[in-house]
Amino acid sequence: MSKVTPDPPDTDPAVNIMSSPRTPCSFFIVNPELDTETLLAYACESLVSANVMAIDLVDHLQGTSRNALLGIAQVIMLGELAVNRALDRIEPPE
Repeated sequence: MSKVTPDPPDTDPAVNIMSSPRTPCSFFIVNPELDTETLLAYACESLVSANVMAIDLVDHLQGTSRNALLGIAQVIMLGELAVNRALDRIEPPE
C-alpha cells in the first residue's frame, strides 16, 4: 500500500521561521511611519465602531447568542478602555 502523506521536513519549521527575517504581506499594511498616538487613536475608533455594531446586533438575537454577543461587546469595550488609557499616558511631542 502506498503512503498518502509525505514525510515531514528534516528541519524544524519553527527554527527556520525565527532565523529568517519576516516580510509582511503588503496587501493590508499599516504605514510604518505612523506615530504611536495616531495608531492608538485609530485602534480606539475601530473598537468604538465594533462595539456599536455588536450592540446594534444584540437587539436581533435571543438566548445564548445574545449573551455571547454581549460578552464580546464587553471585551471590545475593555479593549477600548485600555487603548484610551494608553493614549492618556502618551506624552505630547515637544
